Amino acid sequence: MARNRAKLDELTGKPAADGIAAAFPADVLDRDALTRALTDAAAHFGGIDVLEYSPVGGFDATVLTTPSATEPAQVQHEMEFQLYGAIAATRAVLPAMREAGTGTLLYTTGAGSIDPVPEVGNVNAAAAALRNWAINLHKELADSDIQAAHIGIDVSIGTSVIPGFPTAEAEEISPVYWELHTTHREQAERVFSG
Repeated sequence: MARNRAKLDELTGKPAADGIAAAFPADVLDRDALTRALTDAAAHFGGIDVLEYSPVGGFDATVLTTPSATEPAQVQHEMEFQLYGAIAATRAVLPAMREAGTGTLLYTTGAGSIDPVPEVGNVNAAAAALRNWAINLHKELADSDIQAAHIGIDVSIGTSVIPGFPTAEAEEISPVYWELHTTHREQAERVFSG
């Protein structure tokens, strides 16, 4: 699920042809479209067992020098994108998970949600809000078989966007998600730092 249909079709190409993947375009800022896409995905696959929410957006770090220089509108945009999108996505899938008695909800942010970086103060503020919300959701669901957890990624994936910043390949990071889904369901948070 992503905004760009062409990119989705490229990513799902062969797996979609084999019937094990499908593309559902949606913009997380369009709550109705997001809910519709998740409903369509659930209908297509017979339900959603795992929701993994990784907000990746375009922020302009050049306008930020310190968190105090962040304009409220810059933080609000990131809140819409990260926190409110996650809440909308969760509202779309959680009732069916509660009915089934099982499910996994994973929310990914950069590690700035835990250890903020002044140059991206607006992103960090929204990511911290998402982290807080995900950990509270984990506590709320503790007596059920529904896992909710936050994953903080403290590396660039693939290539570094910041010179000298550590990198990791997706294949190195993906076991964190699998473990939270299968064997470490009691954990509310994991940080991947390479």
